Amino acid sequence: MTDFYEYSIPELVRLLGSRFKEYRMRCNLTQKEVAQQSGIGLTTIHKFENGTAGNLSLSTFLLLLKVVGQIDALDDVLPVLPESPYLIRGEKKAQRIRHTK
Repeated sequence: MTDFYEYSIPELVRLLGSRFKEYRMRCNLTQKEVAQQSGIGLTTIHKFENGTAGNLSLSTFLLLLKVVGQIDALDDVLPVLPESPYLIRGEKKAQRIRHTK
């Protein structure tokens, strides 16, 4: 299993771009088709896949996940957590956590 903590953020973006390219190719899609379906520029997709994109917005990444049918993978990234007794105070659920000095 990969230890993602060992990677810098630019390295992680390059890794995601490389993986996205594999998903795109398995879906038998060209970069141009992905651009048309997502509304994202062809240059952005090219740079992302080749690891030269300096930064990619979360919304852009989510659009790309939808095109290759992987949007459901978000449940693996941030699964829904069960209710925490720590956050329930009386009848109200805590909206924020405050630390005392």
